[in-house]
Amino acid sequence: MHTTPNRTQTRFGPTLADIADDVGLSSSTVSRALDPRRSLMVNTKTRELIAEAAERLGYRPHLPARSLMTGRTQTIVVIAADLGNPWVTPILHGVASRVAVDGIVPIIAETNNDSHVLAELINHMLARGVDAIIILAAQRQDAEVIESAGRIVPTVVAARNLLGVSVPVVTHDDRRGGEMVAEHFADLGHKLVVQLLGPSDVMNFLLRSEGFSTVVKRRRVRQLSIRDEAVQPTLEEGSRLMTKLFDSASELPTAVFAHNDAMAIGAMAAIREHGLGIPEDISVSGYNDMPLTEFLAPSLTTVHYPGWEVGHAAAEVALRLLAGEQGVESVCLDPVFIPRGSTRQMGDQRR
Repeated sequence: MHTTPNRTQTRFGPTLADIADDVGLSSSTVSRALDPRRSLMVNTKTRELIAEAAERLGYRPHLPARSLMTGRTQTIVVIAADLGNPWVTPILHGVASRVAVDGIVPIIAETNNDSHVLAELINHMLARGVDAIIILAAQRQDAEVIESAGRIVPTVVAARNLLGVSVPVVTHDDRRGGEMVAEHFADLGHKLVVQLLGPSDVMNFLLRSEGFSTVVKRRRVRQLSIRDEAVQPTLEEGSRLMTKLFDSASELPTAVFAHNDAMAIGAMAAIREHGLGIPEDISVSGYNDMPLTEFLAPSLTTVHYPGWEVGHAAAEVALRLLAGEQGVESVCLDPVFIPRGSTRQMGDQRR
């Protein structure tokens, strides 16, 4: 015997028509009541009646249908370089906390520091119809791809600096952060220092290097050069560069500035392997203030990177662009220097 199924029992769940039948109102009234943009067109008592019925029946809005009506998918993609890097986590938290207020879902993607992957991800997400893109993985060669994306959807570069693009950039002052490390070394009396350089295709590392070099020159501090840079800003590369310095330098620095905390920790391991103490023989500073760096032995001197604040600000900028706001400007947050146990005052004699 053929029977007509109850609409509320279909695999698609209850519809607006089901709610309308339940409360004895038109589907158009129900639709207005459940649409945040039009709900005020329905009186309070009716809205409450419809909301109670929707909850009781287990109604969920059909997002593809809504996106056809609004032109929005309520999604923002956040593209990171390396999701395994603890530096990224607070940035993602900052983004998520801001977009959640507007009912937007962040989609997280990863490039593994590959520009070709970034281009493919951007094209894929544009095809999916995401509302905006936040890029945490920008490298210097990615400017054209990012500019193209910005002509299609609201696009924000965040965390990694990128100069010369028209899309808003949300980061912090890496040049000033590098200056702070150099000032700290000079104030402690260090006369011979070295930088362990991060990859030169990431603007943050170039700015940190420029800031550091400007100050040491002004303070008349000598700077050694390793003539190499990290392939990736990792523990292994920090160790490799420090070992290369030990193998090639005729004299050793009394202070080392590694361009991020991971490289600094790798450098500290290499220093110990060569029988030297930190900071008794060589002072070390990192950058970013990654979780647990204060619990190392010794605790790591570093520059605090305001990850949550950068992520939150990037999301705010993206939402302002999405709302059609004109003249949205870039944001640059201030770094905070954190001296800890891995650096110390120089004595009268070389240790």
